[in-house]
Amino acid sequence: MDFTATAAFPISVSWITHNIALAALSLSLVYLVSRAIYDLFLSPLSSIPGPWFAAVSNFWITTHVLRLQQCKTNHRLFEKYGPVVRIGPNKVIFKDLTSMRSVYSVHKFDKSTFYKSLLTNENDHAMTTLDHAGHVTRRKGYAPHYAPVNLALFQPEAHDYTLELVSVLEHIGGKHSLDCLALFRHYMVDVIIASSHGYRQGALSKWIAGVEDSMATAIADFPKRGIIRSVVPPWVWDMICRIPNNRWRQMCDSDKIMGEFVGARVYEMRAELNAGKLGESEKIPMLRRLLQHKYSSEQAMPDHDIISEMMGHMIAGSDTTSNSLSYFFWELSRRQDIMMKLQAELDQAMPDPHAIPDITLLQKLPYLNAFVKEGLRLYSAVPSILERVVPSSTSKNGAINEAFDLMGYALPPGTIVATQGWSMHRDASIFPSPKTFLPERWLERPGNAEHLFKMAQFLMPFGTGSRVCGGQNLAQMMLRIAVATVARNFDVVAPPETNERSMEIKDSFVIFPASMECKLTFVPRAQ
Repeated sequence: MDFTATAAFPISVSWITHNIALAALSLSLVYLVSRAIYDLFLSPLSSIPGPWFAAVSNFWITTHVLRLQQCKTNHRLFEKYGPVVRIGPNKVIFKDLTSMRSVYSVHKFDKSTFYKSLLTNENDHAMTTLDHAGHVTRRKGYAPHYAPVNLALFQPEAHDYTLELVSVLEHIGGKHSLDCLALFRHYMVDVIIASSHGYRQGALSKWIAGVEDSMATAIADFPKRGIIRSVVPPWVWDMICRIPNNRWRQMCDSDKIMGEFVGARVYEMRAELNAGKLGESEKIPMLRRLLQHKYSSEQAMPDHDIISEMMGHMIAGSDTTSNSLSYFFWELSRRQDIMMKLQAELDQAMPDPHAIPDITLLQKLPYLNAFVKEGLRLYSAVPSILERVVPSSTSKNGAINEAFDLMGYALPPGTIVATQGWSMHRDASIFPSPKTFLPERWLERPGNAEHLFKMAQFLMPFGTGSRVCGGQNLAQMMLRIAVATVARNFDVVAPPETNERSMEIKDSFVIFPASMECKLTFVPRAQ
């Protein structure tokens, strides 16, 4: 029997398999090299300054994102390369006021898919809706809630929770420090749930009593959940969510926990509406507005959209404002000169330290408002790049596939373009000594009106253009109420463990201290 052919057959299969694998590897290498050559030398973006390695791969900038220093890295790139920098094969950042208006206000570019990592209840809300038209539809439902005249109606609730905060700090009496990140988060959770849901959560009182508030924990966990989920494949996320650790599972389920809470409030308020128990009222929580909102004459806003929208506002309003407040009071703890000026103004405006003035009065206090503006300049909660996508047409004649001119560089449709508040707020030509916390720069003086206007144009702590943060009026109100009331009643002292190193800013779309805490001591003032 002849075994030659049979013996040769597996050798032939092995040889073929080996060569196919080799060919596939070679083709892959050829593709990668060709793609790199194209991105470096032939791409429409090849003339834009920036690190050469950033032009061929997103890996470099991704490493800085994972190291929680994207804002600082981008800022250094501006300092080295100028106002337009390429940070990826298809991503360009810029620092220019005119271009900022063009991208975010005039042409109103749609958002990039990055925002999909911030979905709530596995569903879109206003912040994650990419297209401008879809966002307008969403915004109509909640925009009236954030009108200043409407927010003023919720001042009694805001004052009640602020005085509860003061009572907590008075009870402690400066005997020990508190983590302000947690303190102000629980405070803001109470305020936001009261104004948006018409519901008393009691998060702050639970925290002080040593009882966990599930909503405050879920809101704090949600950004961490989003970061992890955005960098791993779906099958990996599903697998790690099954890790048998209660705290880990709680973090993974933060989205579900908030969804169940809001779903319960939707059920309760709809039942009250249907039973006619609520009646007509000038003060209407946002949830009630959304339950009565219609996308069109025939389409009511569905429950899954209502739940996602409410969750988005709770998350966006709690950690952002609490983080900024923590940095504000840290500045007071190390700047006695600023604290004395602020307290001198507040002593006059608030003779009774427990009687909080109306917001219209607080908005007229020069030094308080200068302090808040300077705080938002250096410690805006979201200073990161705001990604947008160049559309197929930006001209009035509607020409398709037309490049967008960004400071002399032609960006083809599909290019991701962005600016960041971190760098706009640290432009030395607009803000001299940009790293110095200096409220005085915002005070009116003879001959500085034009410069004040210029600074205001560069200030974008809540974003800019048509997609600016919908809740900024609430944040501005609460920052003034909290700063005024706490500074009127307490001196702020930083313990040794709270220092430049522990408070170094890290960013993951929002900012937070490197130590993940901000411990401060609030010492009651002699009244």
